[in-house]
Amino acid sequence: MNFLELAQTRRSLRTYLDKPVEKEKLEYALECARLAPSWKNMQCWRFIVIDDPAGRQSMAESMDDNNPGRKALMSAPIVIVLCAVIRESEVWEGKENMMLDAGLAMEHLILAATEQGLGTCWQGLFSEEKVRASLNVPEDVRVVAMTPLGYAAEERRPRPRRTMSEMVFHGKWGQA
Repeated sequence: MNFLELAQTRRSLRTYLDKPVEKEKLEYALECARLAPSWKNMQCWRFIVIDDPAGRQSMAESMDDNNPGRKALMSAPIVIVLCAVIRESEVWEGKENMMLDAGLAMEHLILAATEQGLGTCWQGLFSEEKVRASLNVPEDVRVVAMTPLGYAAEERRPRPRRTMSEMVFHGKWGQA
């Protein structure tokens, strides 16, 4: 599959099969994430892989009861928590490069998982403090996001996307 096909295939999934993820597929996705670009090559991201029911339950409990992400975290065999080490990045002109760098690593992981036939769903609506306490994350590290990882139990259609003319300008803002 070429990159465009990969990007078109990726979906946010919220239900997963009760089927373990092969170690090779998990390691492949993590290796792809490890190779993501970063500000000054500082590589601030860290991943915590949770593959036990109690750990997944704890991550689900960091979310509000009505958050659909809770179900996703509980149904997938693996939850991956993305963290960023603050001192391993910088803020430049008010831009927190840590968040961009961590996001690039997570996107690499999500796309690599898709390539391996696995599903994911980026989760950002959780209590960072609850996750931090549950996983013993130090105070100088941010908990940025998490994703369930597993085989899809659902098929989702593509979501609408803006047109190229709405998103791409040539020369100056607003010029097609």
